[in-house]
Amino acid sequence: MANSNEVVTEMDCWYRIYKDGRVERLYDRNGLMYVPPSLDDPHTGVSSKDVTISPHVSARIYLPKNTTTITQKLPIIVYYHGGALVLGSAFFNAYQRYLNILVSESNAIAISVEYRLAPEHDVPTIYEDSWTALQWVASHASNKFTSPNEDPWLKNYGDFSRLSILGDSAGGNIVYHMAMRAGREGGINKNVAINGLILVCPYLLVPLENIEQCVSYKNWIIISPPSEAGLHSPMINPLAVKAACLSGLGCSRMLVCFAEKDKYIPKEIGVQFIEGVKRSGWKGDLQFIEVEGEGHCFQLANPTTEESQDLIKRFASFIQLK
Repeated sequence: MANSNEVVTEMDCWYRIYKDGRVERLYDRNGLMYVPPSLDDPHTGVSSKDVTISPHVSARIYLPKNTTTITQKLPIIVYYHGGALVLGSAFFNAYQRYLNILVSESNAIAISVEYRLAPEHDVPTIYEDSWTALQWVASHASNKFTSPNEDPWLKNYGDFSRLSILGDSAGGNIVYHMAMRAGREGGINKNVAINGLILVCPYLLVPLENIEQCVSYKNWIIISPPSEAGLHSPMINPLAVKAACLSGLGCSRMLVCFAEKDKYIPKEIGVQFIEGVKRSGWKGDLQFIEVEGEGHCFQLANPTTEESQDLIKRFASFIQLK
């Protein structure tokens, strides 16, 4: 019993790994908790429900109010939550509140994906779960119901010519990898392409002075496959020598947002990433936002501030476009 309670790794205030392999996530220190979906949210009128996509992947789907009066189908958001690939859940109170606001502002359907986490599962498994969810969403694009696993909200209201994938922090890393895979495979499936990407404070790392002291770097060393444990890995560094050319991003538009005072993902990473996309010759529309005076994923921590509201409106405008 003594050995089973021995902590071998403790990462900031995020998690502890015990000698027996058990992982303790320290959610309660940040006020995070699981909450159920709700019909007709009192603040936004948005409804939500949970669905099972596969034995290992589930999601929470959000539908804006007044869908009975719509005359055209709605944009689709596939959302990947943050948490350094080791924390977080699509079913947490912070994401429920944020997605309600984003869905209301953008008048879109959102699918917030619940994927497996490291270190119990390796990082490629996280990407595979995320791709499974994306393919499931795209499978609804046909005109007929073809599977009992299809969802009527997506089927009846989704506009698959306006499908965007969004993510904050680790979710931004996932969004990047989903777009690169879509580029390699010619889309999500034969019927659906990604219209836009939004990466918010994405969990990407590049060589910077003292980057090894950053908690995000230390976390990557812990959770990455042994052969990928460093900045040479394309999993974490999109500019690595081994990384595929960014011209292969499988989307037509991209919006990247970094925060000036982000202590986890320095804003200089965003600058280098944007420059790398430009050098690659990618032909899409590229937008870059640096929010002054704010920290990591501030819009999620408090979506009601003026700065957060402005950013959410910017996202909503992006989501609405083809």
